[in-house]
Amino acid sequence: MPNDTSGHSGNRNDGHIYPHEHPETEHRREGGFTLWFTGLSGAGKTTIAHLVGPELDRRGLVVEYLDGDNVRQHLSKGLGFSKEDRDTNIERVGWVASRLTRQGGAVITAAISPYEETRRKARAMVEEWGAFVEVFVSASVEECARRDVKGLYEKAFRGEITGFTGVDDPYEEPSHPELVLETEAYAPEESARLVLARLERLGLVPATVNA
Repeated sequence: MPNDTSGHSGNRNDGHIYPHEHPETEHRREGGFTLWFTGLSGAGKTTIAHLVGPELDRRGLVVEYLDGDNVRQHLSKGLGFSKEDRDTNIERVGWVASRLTRQGGAVITAAISPYEETRRKARAMVEEWGAFVEVFVSASVEECARRDVKGLYEKAFRGEITGFTGVDDPYEEPSHPELVLETEAYAPEESARLVLARLERLGLVPATVNA
């Protein structure tokens, strides 16, 4: 009987790694969806996500966050910021979101996800199992730089950081998002209310019942 080398921990050539076809169950939990926040760094994605999530939890949904920084720390640790690595990162997020959506979760993703084509791939993966709600969190580069307490935009403007989205690397605005949030016009709390209202209209979350 040949040895099973699937757990080999030495040097491996990715060209010799083949994904296994596992038997797929036909069972799924209905009601899952992915709420995909996209926008520049500092636009307000995570802030709004953290206002929406607890309200979804209060309404009885099982909420899972896939925040851009946390994903890079765990799921995509080791990836850089070339276009190829950014695409790989977002495709990983899209795949995980699709599996959680299949199990009936309310997935909240907050990632810059700067490229339209990669977001379309993520949408296609999720929509096999549930709704994909793309929310463009809009703010100008100048406003995002003003909000930036880490000073990353200033370093990018000075050329100390290269490949920074919105400065010397492009951000491709969504062509047909389900919702656009103009965060220079609305406070985060109002933006969160707009998101919840859209989810209600789409029939994805129950409306608030006044006591």
